[in-house]
Amino acid sequence: MKSFFGNLTSALGRRSLLLVIAVLLPIFGINHAALAAERVYASYSVLERSISVSDLENYARKGVVSEDLAVYTQYLQPEQLTELRQVLLSPIKVNAVAVSQFLYTPQGEFFLRRLAQVIRTQSGKEEPGFLALRSGLILASSEPEGLTLLNLLRKYPSPNINIDISRTLGIAAELGKLVNETDKAIIAVSQQSEAEASNLQKTVNLARMPDLKRKGRFPWKQYSLKQLDTVRGRFIATDVYLPSVQAPAPVIVISHGIGTDSSNFTYLASHLASHGFVVVLPNHPGSDTKQLSSLLGGRTNEVAEAKEFIERPLDVKYILDHLERLNQSDPLYKGRMNMQQVGVFGQSFGGYTALALAGAKLNFEELQQDCNQQALKDTWNVSLLLQCRVLDLAGTKYAQQYDLHDKRVKSVIAVNPISSSIFGEESLSQVSIPVMIVASSDDTVAPAVYEQILPFSWIGSSEKYLVMLKGGTHFSVIGNGKTSERQLALPSEVIGDDPAQARRYMQSLTLPFFESYTAGTSKYLPYLNAAYAKKISSQPIRLSLIQTLNITDLAQVLGDNFRKFKR
Repeated sequence: MKSFFGNLTSALGRRSLLLVIAVLLPIFGINHAALAAERVYASYSVLERSISVSDLENYARKGVVSEDLAVYTQYLQPEQLTELRQVLLSPIKVNAVAVSQFLYTPQGEFFLRRLAQVIRTQSGKEEPGFLALRSGLILASSEPEGLTLLNLLRKYPSPNINIDISRTLGIAAELGKLVNETDKAIIAVSQQSEAEASNLQKTVNLARMPDLKRKGRFPWKQYSLKQLDTVRGRFIATDVYLPSVQAPAPVIVISHGIGTDSSNFTYLASHLASHGFVVVLPNHPGSDTKQLSSLLGGRTNEVAEAKEFIERPLDVKYILDHLERLNQSDPLYKGRMNMQQVGVFGQSFGGYTALALAGAKLNFEELQQDCNQQALKDTWNVSLLLQCRVLDLAGTKYAQQYDLHDKRVKSVIAVNPISSSIFGEESLSQVSIPVMIVASSDDTVAPAVYEQILPFSWIGSSEKYLVMLKGGTHFSVIGNGKTSERQLALPSEVIGDDPAQARRYMQSLTLPFFESYTAGTSKYLPYLNAAYAKKISSQPIRLSLIQTLNITDLAQVLGDNFRKFKR
């Protein structure tokens, strides 16, 4: 599957206005009657030409080149014309309700306004263009064949669409440069992984190492805890996987991301429990499937409120405190858990949660710098918009709780975390416990360079690992959740190729990491290196693992744009 950024690179190369628009569509997505656009006006400086939507439709569906379209053909190669035809009709399968609600969130409106700068009504005024674009995108996404560029043109609620070619090409150039630098950084990680693997292959006997994807020898049972934190007024439902082991077992907490819940990581919890870990999966109110259901139902316009950056780590602290009490007196749990040997696995917002518990403090100074109006105007990092919401906590009771470190936590794995500005270099350099960061090359929600590769270089721990899923997306490691109307099914194009493979990688890497750094079992350390990652890597998602990549290395790779990658 081509990534969002990969498509933009392609669009830049062709310099085709409509292709640029097409690759921006996946970000966006009102279900009411609308006028259909009749003509598309493309302007460049003082020049302007137009073509009718019906001519574009005839070309897309029948291959008929009208007189107006023939003017453009002299500037395009035959293969570019063929691709234009495909782009006009290529569907983006999206949930119309989800797209509609997203466009009413602060993040959705932000990106919609940026797109409305280049796609406008004939009047050219900002607000009518913004409303028309939102209406057209959502109405087009409701079409049976899905959201297509042609559907957007047909459903745009104005007789004419005006497109500023100069601004569009500027966006394409900006994003093309970012793609270029991202590719360079990922190549650097891959090369470093190859170098580390070559140095180890002579000393590590990979052929005799057992397959860690296999189920462990311990039977386990799943239990449910439902607790009301009266201090915070927060009801927390938690799944606990208890293995049948003799000695008190280390505890692993799994923190889900936005819009998911504990059921999405059953595959990982059961695997770790079968190898002797107690596994704890809290459901975070305010950023779980219930919150997503409220968003889709129009009962909220927030993906997650700013306070959730504080509440989530406190959820984990509360559950650990509760388990400590159960470990002392409850007949079911008594003496079965080692509450001083705790590891945390988190995905996306859960990855942030894991790093906060590891000792990374909220960095309000960094946020003030990165969230100013000009910085946000220039950003294409979706996750930065969510991180900037933390500034809403300034002056509130939550601002006093920015240190969320839990000393019981001995190691963390953060998958696709958001971290660049909410922590920044200063806070991540204070993390001293073992950390594994997992990045995905095709992550368009928390881009790898901004949110994982650079932050990895800042982490202060001497025992740190960066894992790259080349071909993975933000959603690759999320398992199948429980059947529920609250669980929003994602299109396969969004999830990416072979998510089952990505989940197997997680099983193969989390087990030796937590065995080594939470349970303290040194025999698993030989698995935590580039040679082992290379051994288990296969298509379509390639696996790389590195232990060293400093800022100097990245600066050489990224050149003059190095500092911009925090924005």
